[in-house]
Amino acid sequence: MRILNLICTVEGSAYFSRCPRFDRRTIAKWIRADALPQRNSAAPRTSSPRYFEEYLARRWAKGCVRGRRLFQEVKARGYTGSFSNLERLLAKWRNPKRKTPRPALPPLRTSAFDRATGRLISPIAAAALCVKPRGLLTSAQVTTVDALKSEWPEFATMRRLVMRFRGILRSKNTGKLAAWLKDAQQSGLYAMQRFARALRRDIDAVRNAITEHWSNVQTEGQINRLKTLKRGMYGRAGPALLHARLLPL
Repeated sequence: MRILNLICTVEGSAYFSRCPRFDRRTIAKWIRADALPQRNSAAPRTSSPRYFEEYLARRWAKGCVRGRRLFQEVKARGYTGSFSNLERLLAKWRNPKRKTPRPALPPLRTSAFDRATGRLISPIAAAALCVKPRGLLTSAQVTTVDALKSEWPEFATMRRLVMRFRGILRSKNTGKLAAWLKDAQQSGLYAMQRFARALRRDIDAVRNAITEHWSNVQTEGQINRLKTLKRGMYGRAGPALLHARLLPL
């Protein structure tokens, strides 16, 4: 018991408290050691890319470095994990020197204040003003937008990209889409870079959304209506009343 009490006072005692099955002599040996022993890693499962690491390494050596293609290949071999989980493994192979594939965030700076009222401009208000055209802004909102542009050059860059993308959507012309995707990828803004990558993954659907007049607005509206009715009736009504309210005669 003396050794077990000593464990509670040394650094890393939580490591041993989760392992009560070890023998007392084994724990005493670990206490005399200079460092804690390495924990045995569990065998990878089919949901982990490490389960297919040997196959992925062979394909990578042959020149297949496209994540989507490798994802489809290992998925056919029984992989049950996500694409993002596979990308984390491939990111280390693409750039071994970088610890994480995500770009570094910019340093924090002072917040922007409304010049008219002197109040702090909230992120929600800044996001709403970022997507609103200048012709629809009030005089007070124009002053706020100018303050955000002067204090945050990133806001000016993002607003410029948003207005360009809005113009592409309203013009029903995909001719400028490729140039916009390139500028968004090179903007240095992580949010815009991530948005551009998401558009490239399903670029055909994006082009159809710009050129076609069809949309799923009606479907989304009915789903929102159904969810609203369910929340209002939860615990107070049954399927019969829900059916009557959703599909009135």
